[in-house]
Amino acid sequence: MTDRPILAPPDGHKKVLLHSCCAPCSGEVMEAMTASGVDYTIFFYNPNIHPKREYEIRKNENIRFAEKHGIAFIDADYDADNWMARAKGLEMEPERGARCTMCFDMRFERTALYAHENGFPVITSSLGISRWKDMNQINGCGERAAGKYDGVKYWTYNWRKGGGSARMIEISKREEFYQQEYCGCVYSLRDTNQHRLETGRGKIEIGTQFYRNGEKI
Repeated sequence: MTDRPILAPPDGHKKVLLHSCCAPCSGEVMEAMTASGVDYTIFFYNPNIHPKREYEIRKNENIRFAEKHGIAFIDADYDADNWMARAKGLEMEPERGARCTMCFDMRFERTALYAHENGFPVITSSLGISRWKDMNQINGCGERAAGKYDGVKYWTYNWRKGGGSARMIEISKREEFYQQEYCGCVYSLRDTNQHRLETGRGKIEIGTQFYRNGEKI
């Protein structure tokens, strides 16, 4: 395994509020921050995740890993109705399009507000570690949300570099995480299922895919 770089949050701060989208994406980010002595708290606010069963599985996997490492976990409201209202008119947008920008904005706005109200000078997110995401899109949304408040900054660290993406997979296998098969929202589930059917595969079965003994089953 590649040695992790020593992390240095912006402006010399050590206290960070980490928006987490799921356990597989946040596992490496959490372990990297822990190894660097960063004082961080997880903020789980993902009203995009559909259906509720999928949301609960992803959240509980993240709680399990946080408890294992003794990391504080903020369980924010699900707020799915609000997300659906904001997605109105964006139903047919592609992945990485305007709907995703809205989604990141919504999640980061709530993260930045919590940071402002609770004394966190820095926020960041595990979303950017996924190769399926647009790093510039995520960072733009994070900086825009943090910019609403004096004393809050978004940390635009590239969690993929230095072997971060590979370690994300290693940790997922080691911890036998639940492996979600679509981004999370009802529209990504729709589009993923359509692609699977067009390529001769069955629809996604919620709650069935886990890493076992280093392999996905």
